[in-house]
Amino acid sequence: MISEPIDLSLAEEAVDTIRLLAADAVEQARSGHPGTPMEAAPIAYLLYTRHLRHAPQQPDWPGRDRFILSCGHASALLYSLLHLTGYDLSLDEIKAFRQFGSRTPGHPEFGHTPGVETTTGPLGQGFAVGVGMAMGSRFLKEQVDQDLFDYRIYALCSDGDLMEGVTAEAASLAGHLRLGNLIYLYLDNHITIEGDTGLAFSEETATRFLAYGWQVLRVEGENLTEIDAAIACAKEDPRPSLIIARTHIGQGAPNKQDSPAAHGAPLGVEELRLTKKAMGRNPEQSFEVPQAVREHMIAAVERGAVLARHWQQQLDARQGEARLANWRQVVEKGLPDGWQQRLPVFDTDAGPMATRKASGLVLNALAPHLPLLLGGSADLAPSNNTALQDEEAFRPGASGRNIHFGVREHAMGAILNGLAHTPGLIPYGGTFLIFSDYMRPPIRLAAMMGLAPVYVFTHDSIGLGEDGPTHQPIEQLAALRAIPNLIVIRPGDANETVVAWQVALADRHRPTALALSRQNLPIIDRNSHGAAEGVARGGYVLAAEEGPLQALLIASGSEVSLILEAREMLQQQGIATRVVSLPCWELFDEQSQDYRHEVLPPTCSARLAVEAASPFGWERYVGDGGAILAMDGFGASAPADQLMQHFGFSAAQVVARVHQLLEKG
Repeated sequence: MISEPIDLSLAEEAVDTIRLLAADAVEQARSGHPGTPMEAAPIAYLLYTRHLRHAPQQPDWPGRDRFILSCGHASALLYSLLHLTGYDLSLDEIKAFRQFGSRTPGHPEFGHTPGVETTTGPLGQGFAVGVGMAMGSRFLKEQVDQDLFDYRIYALCSDGDLMEGVTAEAASLAGHLRLGNLIYLYLDNHITIEGDTGLAFSEETATRFLAYGWQVLRVEGENLTEIDAAIACAKEDPRPSLIIARTHIGQGAPNKQDSPAAHGAPLGVEELRLTKKAMGRNPEQSFEVPQAVREHMIAAVERGAVLARHWQQQLDARQGEARLANWRQVVEKGLPDGWQQRLPVFDTDAGPMATRKASGLVLNALAPHLPLLLGGSADLAPSNNTALQDEEAFRPGASGRNIHFGVREHAMGAILNGLAHTPGLIPYGGTFLIFSDYMRPPIRLAAMMGLAPVYVFTHDSIGLGEDGPTHQPIEQLAALRAIPNLIVIRPGDANETVVAWQVALADRHRPTALALSRQNLPIIDRNSHGAAEGVARGGYVLAAEEGPLQALLIASGSEVSLILEAREMLQQQGIATRVVSLPCWELFDEQSQDYRHEVLPPTCSARLAVEAASPFGWERYVGDGGAILAMDGFGASAPADQLMQHFGFSAAQVVARVHQLLEKG
């Protein structure tokens, strides 16, 4: 962005200021990681003063470049940069590093600190999220406006990032897609917490990334001119770029440079004094920012204001363009008016239908009216029903709406977060529910950040049949339900699936996981049963009791039609039985106590919950007098109907369990 020669004297003073601010912050907190900020300061300085197109006073400006600190333990580096370049982050916040209530937590948190683009901490996640951001940028550039969204994604990553498996998956896809807007800088310092990287990491990183299809460049981590030239070169290459910088952890610390001791603990008072003295600073002064450095770094504010203002002028000048109008609608106001009217309605004449099939029909009904809806599957689109008809694939040279993630669930989860970070985009991704385990870290981060990808998890129970226990999810529903701020919906028929998608798309502040059946399920007659719109409240009375209430049957997903059948048998036996469909615990628990008691009356203790998965968590709904019909082990390989009978998921078994409850009560 800046072409004039580097003022090396001023630059070196600024670099040392960044190093010492970070080291002082860690020292004052008595915890943290000083070594990586100290080694990475030259790279970060060049990015924030010469290359990154950013606006410190408008940190959410959509046309900006993005910077990701994938090695989130180096957060003191990022906070120092944000403070010095004019973001709303005071020196007092730097001094409060890692303290309760500060805006400078131990690892960067999106939405908590201005200028932090994504939450990082688990190594490899930032690397993979950046791939999703680069895909989002390309999609907006090619599908909305080629000038307004021509931005780049920069990231700083460490040995730990490159060791994590999610990085391999994401790097492979990035190279395949030729994401030339992706520029990563790797701190090759040869040190991990346990010692030299040679203990566990001896691969030739450059060769690996060349094999992925990346451009690979090498620089000396202290050579500002080399680093500057390498970043400029990376901008011109159509491939993603990895700049390998040979750095030295704890750079400048006389006794701890190149030592694991500089990694995860403060330098110590005496070592920090010696470091400051070696850099020509006052050993007794902390959090020092020379006036010349402050004036130099704060110039980013005016540069950014000019860039953001020019971008806004371009945006305003193109108000009449339809694709841009669609984007502005979603970003500024939400989903377009009337989108819910495009949702299909399924009647009983359609015959039994798997909820995964209903999900695909919903997606394709909405896709023409939601042009920023995009997604795909981890090589399972025919099974997950995630493909959008008549839409192109996202591939080199064509940023279509159908994304082929390949067999890469780890990366898919993180890439979805990168897409969800992209203004206006509505991303979704599919795989079998059992493989949600591969995606748990990015799902957790999405929930933490308030992002709203939609996860299409099919084959949701032992009902998938012959693939056997390796593919039959048991504990996965409970594990997902345990994640705060994640909505998990397991619809019981096609129309509940419609409402589940409606809920997922309407809520743009948290992620949603849909758990969908492989097997066909009856479409419930809504003329004689509760309306499927009750899904939006998490649970509802599907079939009311006939007479004074004696028993409650509660279920989600494929077991809803099972308990309906059991209810008919119980009613014929004179047992007044209510059926409650409970597809989403999180939404139900958000309802008022009056509503929850209306659906599940406290006066009725004979309650049976039925779900072909782990019983964990159902205790809250059945109480002390109730019971749970669920899986207490793994499944088996057999046709679905045979498995359901074998494991006790039959109307006759439900009836028998209700009789036991009534006799006990």
